[in-house]
Amino acid sequence: MNKEMYPLALTLRIDWSEIDIYKHVNNVNFMKYMQSARVQFWNVSGLEKLHRETKKGPMLVSTHCDFKHPLFFPGNVHIKTKVAYLKNSSFGLDHELYNDDGVLCAVGHDVAVCFDFNINKTFSIPEEIRQTMNCYQ
Repeated sequence: MNKEMYPLALTLRIDWSEIDIYKHVNNVNFMKYMQSARVQFWNVSGLEKLHRETKKGPMLVSTHCDFKHPLFFPGNVHIKTKVAYLKNSSFGLDHELYNDDGVLCAVGHDVAVCFDFNINKTFSIPEEIRQTMNCYQ
């Protein structure tokens, strides 16, 4: 796990309820893990605060996950996240999900857009938030 390449980290405990009939973590939970990492990024970048104060904030446009290795209970999932790119109003996030042994279990990618929920239109990423987001590239 390369912290410099993926500056944001989150560890979640795998719950027994996330296991499927094959005795590994069900694929749906990988998406939930990435969602937790995405929300963490929205918090540290200032996007969550912006939305709370103005009803202008991030909206998920696309998410994708490639499964590499199963996750099992008991254990933890370690999610590493970085900003893949920044555009005018949209940005991408890359995620890597690891087990406790450091084995890469999944690679994910999100695309989000800054959206003004008051008028149902996109808006440019504010400069202050853009500068914070740059720290996570």
